[in-house]
Amino acid sequence: MDALLAIGTRKGLFLARSSGNGPYKMDPVHFANVAVHAVTIDTRTERPRVIAAIEWGHFGPSVLWSDDLGATWQEAERPPVAFPEQTGTTLEKVWQLQPSPTEPGVVWAGAEPAALFRSEDGGQSFRLMEGLWDHPTRPQWVPGGGGMCLHTVIPHATDPARIGVAVSTAGFFRSEDGGGTWEPANRGIKVPFNPEGSQYPDFGQCVHKVANHPARPERLFLQHHWGVYRSDDFGTNWTSIGDNLPSDFGFPIVINHDKPDTAFVFPLHGDMDRSPVGHRYQVFRTDDAGDTWRALAQGLPDEPVYSSILRDAMTASAAGLFFGTRDGEVYGSADEGESWDLIARHLPDVFTTRAAVL
Repeated sequence: MDALLAIGTRKGLFLARSSGNGPYKMDPVHFANVAVHAVTIDTRTERPRVIAAIEWGHFGPSVLWSDDLGATWQEAERPPVAFPEQTGTTLEKVWQLQPSPTEPGVVWAGAEPAALFRSEDGGQSFRLMEGLWDHPTRPQWVPGGGGMCLHTVIPHATDPARIGVAVSTAGFFRSEDGGGTWEPANRGIKVPFNPEGSQYPDFGQCVHKVANHPARPERLFLQHHWGVYRSDDFGTNWTSIGDNLPSDFGFPIVINHDKPDTAFVFPLHGDMDRSPVGHRYQVFRTDDAGDTWRALAQGLPDEPVYSSILRDAMTASAAGLFFGTRDGEVYGSADEGESWDLIARHLPDVFTTRAAVL
């Protein structure tokens, strides 16, 4: 098996390759000293396309793509992700890039300020989805600690008309008509700081990440600021599944590539510490859709650690399970987290990881 691991950091994009299940070898840095907030590896065509959302400093954000695994990069002549002039809004960054599983050429982009964009040419140009931008609840959305960002895009695996997004801190929203109209879908997600009697609002939840599996697209797993949840009806209802975790606070949540009941989280101390629970790197896995969880740490450091992990810094695919830390270490597992290997260290702050079999 040949695999590609993409690591977006505060100071560049790193591409690591594995041949024949061997160790990962890192290419020289791409976009040195440039923040890479999102990356995806689009394997829907014969030649995989790597798409990266970068921040050129005072030149602003952009999206570039490579059809030769990073040997060369292309950038559109005009900003590929941009707000129409009539919105009076300027793009701050692209937080998410997500190819559609059902529509060839379609790539979704989640942005800050919170907005959804659609590309129909493989990520070369995008248009704003105005239905979400003009949603009647938007004036009441409040930025989270990371800003007013749309950080998660969940296209339905079989029905292109259905799509979900997560906005910090507005909650999870769902469309049944391809992004034309939207409704909040947060029933059952608790907001503990609200007064009693209003702790289950229609929107306003601090959703950190959402994931689903193509084999069971109606089932969603969600990491909230105050809990871990599962939905079996694409967000109509949510059930808490975090009671057996040492902490239900964290940022990423991912699903095993071929087991829709197997999900992974990375619990953190929920106070302002926000370091790993017990000050040890531990990934927790459920194999029964959240009924039980088990800590996995073999091969991870034994000494105390205080570095955190961001919402897109963990990923799962047929290539394996990976996570990157804020102090620039990247770990990988080929056996569903049972054991871990150090892939890289001394990198800049890791924002995102993505992996694919080539």
